Amino acid sequence: MKVAYIFSSQRHTVSYVLGRMILPQLEENRHGADVVGMFFFEDNNYVLVKGNPIGERLLATAKRTGMLLMGCDQCCYEREIADRLLDGVPIGCFPDLYKALAGNMPDQIITL
Repeated sequence: MKVAYIFSSQRHTVSYVLGRMILPQLEENRHGADVVGMFFFEDNNYVLVKGNPIGERLLATAKRTGMLLMGCDQCCYEREIADRLLDGVPIGCFPDLYKALAGNMPDQIITL
C-alpha cells in the first residue's frame, strides 16, 4: 500500500510522531507501507530547514526511496524560511502536491 502523510498538527507531531516513530521505521525498512510523499503545514515546515537533524535524516530517506517532501508555500513564506529549505525540497500548494504525486499516487492520505 502507498501512503502520503500531511503534517498539520502543531503539537509534537514532527518531533515525536515523525522523528521517533515514522522516520526510524522508514530508515530500517519496516514501516509497512510505501510512503510516497510528505506535505508539511505551519511550523512543521521547520523540519525542512537546512541543519534540522530530523529533516536531514528525512531527506536522506527521501533520496533513497524517491519519496516526495514538500512544504506549504504560504507557510514557508510567512515564516521566512522558503530560501532555507533542504536542497531539492519544493514548496507549493495542493495543486502542486497533486501534480507532484500524480505519477505515484498514494492509496491513502494520512493527516497527522
